[in-house]
Amino acid sequence: MTRPLILGLTGSIGMGKSTVAEMFASAGVPVFDADAVVRSMQGPGGALVEAIEAAFPGSTGPEGVKRDALGEQVFGDKAALARLEAIVHPAVAARRVEFLIEHGSAPMVVFDIPLLFEKGGADQVDQVIVVSAPADVQRARVLARPGMTADKFAHILSLQTPDADKRAGADHVIPTGVPLAQTRAQVQALIERLREEPRPSP
Repeated sequence: MTRPLILGLTGSIGMGKSTVAEMFASAGVPVFDADAVVRSMQGPGGALVEAIEAAFPGSTGPEGVKRDALGEQVFGDKAALARLEAIVHPAVAARRVEFLIEHGSAPMVVFDIPLLFEKGGADQVDQVIVVSAPADVQRARVLARPGMTADKFAHILSLQTPDADKRAGADHVIPTGVPLAQTRAQVQALIERLREEPRPSP
């Protein structure tokens, strides 16, 4: 009996992880998007809204969690962030198990997890894929985002494992500071190579 090869896809802010995740999905590889799952559970009628409101009064409304209001309550406050993570992480983990059961016959699946290294998730996957681009490319991408400032960017980076450390801990590195077609070709080549590998036992 075998199960899918579990690939952990990660990368620092602005490195193009979402773009690479879409490349895997368009190639037919099932992708579990942790951020999308969180957004759905925090949206209108979402499974986490009640618990988050109880822990952070005023952070939700009819549209679900008000990200700005919640952000103000947890930004820079490690204890508050830990309280939020204690609500969110177990719920995401349960959804991930459901996803794995649903796609049990696939040769491989991708877990798209932004904080894979930071939260110790690397030991829960078979192989780690890190997306990476030069620091100047990363900075330009992030500072082009609405509402982003140099200070915010610096704070986010301070919470993330350095890119060099991520690359050192990766089984595969996908470069995203190159033309899109080149990145897509590398993703496709990796998929083809991994399909040749024997699938792991449960």
